[in-house]
Amino acid sequence: MKFKTINPATEEIIAEYELMPKEEVLDAAKKSHAAFQEWKQLDIYERADYFRRLAQVLRNNKERYAKLMTLEMGKPIKQALTEVEKCAWSAEIYADTAGKWLEEEIVHADGKKHIVAFEPLGCILSIMPWNFPFWQAFRFGILTLIAGNVSILKHSNVVPQCALAIEEAFIEAKFPENVFKTVITDHETVAELIKSDLTQGVSLTGSTSAGAKVAELAGRNLKKVVLELGGSDPFIVLDDADVEFAAKSAVSGRTMNSGQSCIAAKRFIVMKSVADEFSRIFAEATNALIVDDPMDMKTDVGPLVNKDGLTQIEMQVHDAVGKGAMILAGGKRLERKGYFYKPTVLSNIKNNMKVVTEEVFGPVAPIIIVNDEEEAIKVANNSEFGLGASIWTKDENKGLEIAKQIEAGDVFINSVVKSDPRMPFGGIKKSGIGRELSKYGLKEFVNIKGINVYEVRR
Repeated sequence: MKFKTINPATEEIIAEYELMPKEEVLDAAKKSHAAFQEWKQLDIYERADYFRRLAQVLRNNKERYAKLMTLEMGKPIKQALTEVEKCAWSAEIYADTAGKWLEEEIVHADGKKHIVAFEPLGCILSIMPWNFPFWQAFRFGILTLIAGNVSILKHSNVVPQCALAIEEAFIEAKFPENVFKTVITDHETVAELIKSDLTQGVSLTGSTSAGAKVAELAGRNLKKVVLELGGSDPFIVLDDADVEFAAKSAVSGRTMNSGQSCIAAKRFIVMKSVADEFSRIFAEATNALIVDDPMDMKTDVGPLVNKDGLTQIEMQVHDAVGKGAMILAGGKRLERKGYFYKPTVLSNIKNNMKVVTEEVFGPVAPIIIVNDEEEAIKVANNSEFGLGASIWTKDENKGLEIAKQIEAGDVFINSVVKSDPRMPFGGIKKSGIGRELSKYGLKEFVNIKGINVYEVRR
């Protein structure tokens, strides 16, 4: 079976690919399982050296990798370059810190000695989406491999060139053969991998519906699972915020990656006393964005990934306007080739609008006006999602107090939500299960083994 990839900026066909048959994919899993037997024996500090080489490979090929992302899924090239650099930086961070994080722990109990050890599990399957083709694959892959596991990557079929380039990066960094493998295949074969005794866990970044299916299948086969799913992140502007700073930050928070991010700000909850000023600055800054060829370094916002994504955004905005929303900026597609949509700011928002009740995967920002902090918290938590949130205030103590009341995995004060390899990342409610990144993500796919030693007593 074949599939085609399309350049979202031009609507031209890039290439045609053949899906790997089930037998070939399962054979790859057997090879990965065999590679694990040797990889796990390496001292973690020996494994760390591979990741320092990987960081150098990523930097040496940064421009080529960035262009692949821009070609296949439309990411503005300047953002794609930053993404590759972040992957390299993360490889270095974990090379320096993972050994300490996985050191055995001593517990004082009733025996002579009690040790907590952290041991790898085996072959871990990763199912990754198209929107951050390198970062999402590497933020999982680096931690999983440095812990002593091996990994098979099933990437989105939107970005097969990126998927293959990721495997090539591990090869160029001289990782042992089959420690990291990319497979280009279909959902049915992925299901067989999850069922197989050759895999010991699965991590998925994607939609909530996809996550539910993978979790169900993994559960039936007693496999550990980590899910990073959708979000509808609140961006809460309090009455004591630096309004200009918040509004200009809101632009990047909503339009980064053309708005196609699970942790993008998606609901702008603003105190009534500052709503007019915030809305004006936000709309003006949004209108000033350059929406153009993503290969141009001057471009701020590129196309949506495909026609379906563009149609979905149009439908959600049309629904909002039909129910009384006012367009302060954008509100329509660009009249040109490609799946471009003008970054949009909406006001006069009601709770029954799809821009509030659904995840909006594109550059559309609904402004929701509230009267006080209590209402802001209530509106922020009125969502099936719980991934990230941001709070904008000059009062740090107030921000911290509100942060504790927000139902989310990550809360930022006076910053847009972002991932950092030193901090845990993940959501609650329908935004996911488990954590990625930091020492907490490192320990998701290890056997936390208790070893207990007692004196011989006669």
